[in-house]
Amino acid sequence: MGRNEELIELAMDARRIAYAPYSKFKVGAALLGSNGVIYMGCNVENASYPATNCAERTAIFSAVAEGQTEFEAIAIVGGNEDASELDFCAPCGICRQVMREFCDPDTFEIIVAKSTTEYKVFTLADLLPESFGPEKLDK
Repeated sequence: MGRNEELIELAMDARRIAYAPYSKFKVGAALLGSNGVIYMGCNVENASYPATNCAERTAIFSAVAEGQTEFEAIAIVGGNEDASELDFCAPCGICRQVMREFCDPDTFEIIVAKSTTEYKVFTLADLLPESFGPEKLDK
């Protein structure tokens, strides 16, 4: 099994524990740190909808809480909790901007998957062109 397929399987595991009682749309993410450690994330909803956190940000924030701030790739899977198969689930705009804080837009890979055999790979630059990043504030 290759790196992408392993990340997808772990994202599927994370999706199973997502807390989505309102939307019933469960998302899982598996984030590969440059240290080789994989950080898991799932969406966590809240009755006050703006307080909800996406799977991608959960994974990134967990990694940062452990001192890791450099990443190579993330796999994302999602779909309705009772769906017989998943659909491609791209990260939302807020998650893309959080990724931009920590990831090189040209090399960081975002893997959106239906399964370990059906997936698409994008760079962050593909999904967030002309982005605003930390270097803009270093002037």
